[in-house]
Amino acid sequence: MASTNDLKNGMVLNIDNQLWSVVEFQHVKPGKGPAFVRTKLKAVLSGKVVDRTFNAGTKVDTANVDKRDMQYLYKDGDDFVFMDSSDYEQTTVSAATVGDAAKFMLENQDVTVALHDGTPLYVELPTSVVLEITYTEPGLQGDRSTGGTKPATLETGADIAVPLFLETGTKVKVDTRTGDYLGRVS
Repeated sequence: MASTNDLKNGMVLNIDNQLWSVVEFQHVKPGKGPAFVRTKLKAVLSGKVVDRTFNAGTKVDTANVDKRDMQYLYKDGDDFVFMDSSDYEQTTVSAATVGDAAKFMLENQDVTVALHDGTPLYVELPTSVVLEITYTEPGLQGDRSTGGTKPATLETGADIAVPLFLETGTKVKVDTRTGDYLGRVS
């Protein structure tokens, strides 16, 4: 248990038997009436974001979320297998829990897996990864400086938009949160 006065960004709360992550919070002390805490909470499992207001000093139930550094090993059917970097124990995570992170994960890549009572909640990738383009249309001569983009398929199977001058086999840096092209890697 913690008080609403102790809230911090990233803290996970257990409200109505659901896990909610604090996205942002603000302590408000109006000139008239009692103080209160205005929060923006994100559901850990579904990703839904809600605004919620608490009276200042109210007790809230905090959830124990353990973030562990793990290595992605391989895909087993629809599930993904990860290995804990500290004790080499393997954990199987469902495709629904991994979500969009699967589009940018390569085997043997280091990720962070959040666990609550041994149950995987979500997989966190580094903010950017380096991947190779496995297929893209060839760029036309003279299209080098127009600033246009074309679709490209990465080695993980994800499709992103890249500048016209990039070719198959080029390594690119990709933002894992948005799927945007960040630059070419030599």
